[in-house]
Amino acid sequence: MNDNDTTARPTMHFRASSAASIPVSEASAPSVLDVEDVNIFYGDFRAVTQVSLGFRRNEITALIGPSGCGKSTVLRSLNRMNDLVEGARVEGSIRFNDEDIYGKDVDAIEVRRRIGMVFQKPNPFPKSIYDNIAYGPRVTRMKVSSMDDLVEEALTKAALWDEVKDKLKQSAFGLSGGQQQRLCIARTIAVQPEVILMDEPCSALDPIATTKIEDLMHELRDEYTIIIVTHNMQQAARVADRTAFFTALADDTTGDRTGVLVEYDNTAKLFESPADQRTEDYISGRFG
Repeated sequence: MNDNDTTARPTMHFRASSAASIPVSEASAPSVLDVEDVNIFYGDFRAVTQVSLGFRRNEITALIGPSGCGKSTVLRSLNRMNDLVEGARVEGSIRFNDEDIYGKDVDAIEVRRRIGMVFQKPNPFPKSIYDNIAYGPRVTRMKVSSMDDLVEEALTKAALWDEVKDKLKQSAFGLSGGQQQRLCIARTIAVQPEVILMDEPCSALDPIATTKIEDLMHELRDEYTIIIVTHNMQQAARVADRTAFFTALADDTTGDRTGVLVEYDNTAKLFESPADQRTEDYISGRFG
């Protein structure tokens, strides 16, 4: 790699946060994303109600809860992926570096570059390994001094470079499932985000591949804020600094289930001494 690489970020539509250098260990660690009184609808159906929480810079936050509790819906709202669902709308405030990501003048594509997403099932493009990584920078017209260096850097950060450096021109479909997921993480990293969203990134992987992804998350935390949805409570306990527990409440009249945030705290505290009985019931296996 070229130590003097001057790869430039594209023009931003958000202000950079001056708080990035504050050590994460301090109690005043800043939030990079703030969610306040958020309600999410699909047409007339309210999927999530009154969610408020802040995601701290350079931390891993896990969103847990039973199926249908809205955790993936909340995750997708953080980079406007819900915009792609007909009838979806978000009420309330979601602020990234203190700017409203749903503001009328905000570019949703730029939001998704700055807040990247890795999906449940690995989804490499039908291209070579190299072109998978180079795709985002090319499409967004990033100013790149050396695409080769950028590809190597992204694959290195995703702990994949040593495994693929001699077959960069080969199809990404030739990789194992775990390698494909790390490729998708590298593809996200290549466009230089600040936040990485992961929607159950290990659910389709075997235990060995899962361990590699979890180890990678710990390494990436030094440079990125990571928010992960997981059904695996042991995984949340292993990787997350903070954990948010969601559940679903049924409407007495219609039976519709709406997601609500029950508790959000330091992961060890939430698992060892939860403040809400519903959290205790879920993590102890009484429901879920």
